[in-house]
Amino acid sequence: MSVFQEVTAFLGRHGFSASAYDVNTVIEGLLFDMQKGLDVGIIDNSAMGASQDMIPTWGLPPAEAPKKETVIVIDAGGTNFRSCLVSFDDKGNASISEMEKTSMPGIEKELGKKDFFDAIAKNLDHLKNKASKIGFCFSYAMTITPDGDGQVLKFSKEIKAPEVEGSIVGQCLSDALVARGWNRPEKIFLLNDTTAALLAGASNAKEGRAYGTYVGFILGTGMNSAYIESNPIKKVSSFAEKGIKIPSSQIVVCESGRFNKLQRSDFDLEFDKSANTPGLYVTEKMCSGAYLGPVAAIILRHAAEEGLFSKVVADDFLKLGKIELKDADQFLYAPKNTNTLLGAIIAKGTQKDADILYTILDAVIERSARLAAALISASVIKSGGGTSPALPAGIVCDGTTFYKTHHLKDRLLGYLHDVLTAQRHIYFEILTIENDITLGAAVLAASSK
Repeated sequence: MSVFQEVTAFLGRHGFSASAYDVNTVIEGLLFDMQKGLDVGIIDNSAMGASQDMIPTWGLPPAEAPKKETVIVIDAGGTNFRSCLVSFDDKGNASISEMEKTSMPGIEKELGKKDFFDAIAKNLDHLKNKASKIGFCFSYAMTITPDGDGQVLKFSKEIKAPEVEGSIVGQCLSDALVARGWNRPEKIFLLNDTTAALLAGASNAKEGRAYGTYVGFILGTGMNSAYIESNPIKKVSSFAEKGIKIPSSQIVVCESGRFNKLQRSDFDLEFDKSANTPGLYVTEKMCSGAYLGPVAAIILRHAAEEGLFSKVVADDFLKLGKIELKDADQFLYAPKNTNTLLGAIIAKGTQKDADILYTILDAVIERSARLAAALISASVIKSGGGTSPALPAGIVCDGTTFYKTHHLKDRLLGYLHDVLTAQRHIYFEILTIENDITLGAAVLAASSK
């Protein structure tokens, strides 16, 4: 009996099998859910209702990079809060200055609405009145209004600020800045990190290179995707009756972490009960960096209880509590390093203990790679682009989980090539752009009127 057979039997008994998540099957479920979200949105809790918000942004990438503009940029991500100035010269080249980073408000303790926006305004004191336009990358579910503001739908990534949900972000922040002595900003433009990534790709194409469409994909603390929809979006048709012009094509933020038409294992269900958002962000909890470590810790505890490890190792895993993705990565990259959390535990046991731990952690990452590949593929397919080999889909990827997690990127690219190019003759290129989120937010603010 091999270690792989033993681990596979253990995981399968609990409904966890990475190979069960066939990428093409997940893609078809995603495409169904995406269209539902575009047609009617999330309007009920029925089993076959849309789970992805499919948020129209009312905009497209600009035809060219902005010129001779300076804007303030805010990046409110899963863990960190960054703010800076971005200036575009007369050729559209961007420069970043006065960058500061702090923790995201609502991470450490629950905040009310006023305290949340006051905390953001305080973080911007070093940029007071240095530009009249602000590009605000707010990486949580929100509805983009036709005038470019954003209304918070739901927090994820364990942010604790429930009173903020339903708030108009730009309006509330503008008021908080004025209260701190600022001139009222000319405009605060809201966007999601996936939109920012997409815009950065569209405004930074290399000379002589062109793309048929763009997709933005984030796999870090959380995960999400955005693409350019070229068909009419039924659920916004009523805006025309109010005299609001509806674009014939626009960027759509999927909120793909909310996709819920997937089988979950016993381990996923157990973790979900302890999360701040039970029953929500199903795919994000199976795929992104904030959750892979905690879910893996639950699997290791059950493996210890069920006799997969030797007693000395099992005893440590039963006392382990939560682990982070970085702990899993440190072991996978260097299993014999005893200076890491998991390496020190395994050093007390046998080679079989090490092989079992490696196989379990590897299965968690394999599932993440398959799901992420399906999410990217669904956005590319839905865009209708990439059918010309010389005009591939430009996929702008960001996030430490995507780039640094052990073997994840390589596996994901293999699945993308298989399901998109080999099977569907859809061509793509992964684009890596330095400071893409910052630049994308700046492009939106500087090019908008």
